[in-house]
Formats: sequence, structure tokens, C-alpha cells
Amino acid sequence: MIPFVNLKAQYQRIKPEVLAAMGEVLDTSAFIQGEFAARFEREFVAAQGAAHGIGCSNGTAAIALALEALGIGAGMEVITVPNTFIATVEAIFQVGARPVFVDVDPLTQEIDPALIEAAITPRTRAIMPVHLFGNVCDMDPIMALAAKHDLKVVEDAAQAHLATYKGRGAGTIGDAGTFSFYPGKNLGAYGDAGFVTVRDPVVAARVRKLADHGRDTKYEHSLIGYNQRMDGLQAAVLSVKLKYLAQWTEARRQRAARYRQLISAPGVTCAQPTAGADPVYHLFVVEVGNREEVLRHLQAQGIAAGIHYPVPLHRQPALVAQGYGGSYPVTERLAGRIMSLPICAEISDAEQDLVVREFNRVARG
Repeated sequence: MIPFVNLKAQYQRIKPEVLAAMGEVLDTSAFIQGEFAARFEREFVAAQGAAHGIGCSNGTAAIALALEALGIGAGMEVITVPNTFIATVEAIFQVGARPVFVDVDPLTQEIDPALIEAAITPRTRAIMPVHLFGNVCDMDPIMALAAKHDLKVVEDAAQAHLATYKGRGAGTIGDAGTFSFYPGKNLGAYGDAGFVTVRDPVVAARVRKLADHGRDTKYEHSLIGYNQRMDGLQAAVLSVKLKYLAQWTEARRQRAARYRQLISAPGVTCAQPTAGADPVYHLFVVEVGNREEVLRHLQAQGIAAGIHYPVPLHRQPALVAQGYGGSYPVTERLAGRIMSLPICAEISDAEQDLVVREFNRVARG
């Protein structure tokens, strides 16, 4: 069996370090925030090239914290895309705002900057580009639009740890960036955890306060906040894994290049990097015309594959109930044709050769 992401193999390589780090947390009882969370915050801020950063409980919480800290709330609109995981818009709804969708570029599958301005209304307060699959959106025109219309930019970088755009780290270009450390991510915890990167120190302080019950001191609270703090155990694990992230990222890039070289099925296309971006290939996405046949064949050969994402957000029952609908032709076409092949630092040449051989055997455009 070739897994989609081989977390077991990854764990075996770093097991002594992980167990030692967890033992330190247990020995000191620094279970919530504390020294291990503070250390990881410093490390991840440096790795990503951010100004400020705050660990939190998960990636969805990170988005909501960033939005609220930037003043996004009831009656406001946030422009984003319908081809993402529902967490992106869950957080927008949670702060009382409403998502407004625009379609994506057919080659990169990222938000199409040329469509954003037409979606801006008097209620628009922010743009949320989603750095899908570990690529980075075309940020220069997005930032220019935000400056023109006095809008905030919150980058959903849940899949883009260490990805860059014109030399700048994902999540460091807009007003805030948000990350998920869900176990399957390129940098994954052994549970749930998230992170917010922020340019403005005042906003950063507000994020930190909101995540910790609006606390000023132990028993004084100046904001109505949340219990969305980072666990010490997760922070300790993430510090261990962060040491290897650059190495794992380079391996993913090599695997992605190898897929591009070896895939020869007629008419099949791969999601393309944004000009100026250096993706980290959280997912390797291909577009085929016979997806169900390909998925069945790969499964029969013991090869795991996935679809990210089969149901666009404007067609999700939860959003249809909120009045959403409309047509986003590129998103809708891709939703019926894209699939994700196994990719991680641990996949071997022989495993990748098998994936490609069986994929090429049945896939067509």
C-alpha cells in the first residue's frame, strides 16, 4: 500500500527526538502555552520570515482570530474563493461577516486577481487569498487592489508552510496570515494546532489576547475572548519537526518535479505554480477527464489518492442554506476533474514509479 502521506515513516525517523521533547513538557507540566509554545512561536516566525506570530489551537481558529483582531465583523464582506476547505469560510461566518466568492485561475487554481475588483461592494472589508496546494496566490495585484480600496488582506496559508512569493514568505505579505498544523500538513502536529502571522504589533497583541480569554493578567480580562491557546505538547512536537521542514520541503519539490517529468497520460495537466512563487507541494494536483476510473484503478493497485475538493463551497448544503449559489465556471469544472497524487518526503522512487505507471495506464485528459 502506498499511503497518501506517510506519517508513520516520518515518525519513525524522528521518534527519539519527539519522545524526548514530549518528556520535557511532561516533566515541567507546561501544558498550555508556556515556554514550549513561546519557543515555537519564535522559531516559526523566523522560518516564515514574519514580523510577529502567535500560536493557537487550530487553523480555523487562526483565521477567525486574525479577522476579529483586524476589526472584521458583523455586516462586512470578505472576498475569497469557493475551491477551498470549508474552514476558510467557517471562520468568516464565525466573526459575523459573509464570504463573497470569486472564481480562480484555470492554470494555478488560485484566486484570479482580475476578478476581485468587480466583487468589491461598500460592505467589503477584506480579501482572503487561499494559498491552495502549497502554491502562493499572485499577491502583487491583490495587495494593489487592497491599497486602492482600503481593504485588509488575510492570507489563508494553511497549506503553504515555507512557500514564497517573490522571495517573501506566505502569510507575511498581507496584514495577517494563518496556518494550520493539522497532522497531514507539511508541518503537522500530533493533534490540532494553528498559527497567526501579523505585520502590526498592536494587531498581534490583540490576537494573543483574544486567543487567551481576552486576558490582561491571570484574572483581568479587557476583551471577550476565546479559549484557543496552543498546547505545550503540540508546540514541542512542532519544534522538533520544524528543524526538518526545509529538508522535507525540498524533497517534496523534487517529487513534484519528478511527477511532471514522468506523467505522460494524454491530455492530463498539472496545477501550475504562480509566476514568482516557489510552491511547497502540500498536494500534487492533476486534472483528468476520467477521474473515477483513475481513482478506482489506483485503489485496486494499493495506491491512495484524493480529491481536493469535490464539492465547491457555493454548492455545500450549509452555504446553500445561507442563500449561496451562482456560477463559478472554472471552479466547477475543476471540481469534477482534479485529483491529488501521493506526495511527501518519504515516498520512494520505486513507489513514485509505481504511482506514475498505473496512473499513465488509465488516465486521459
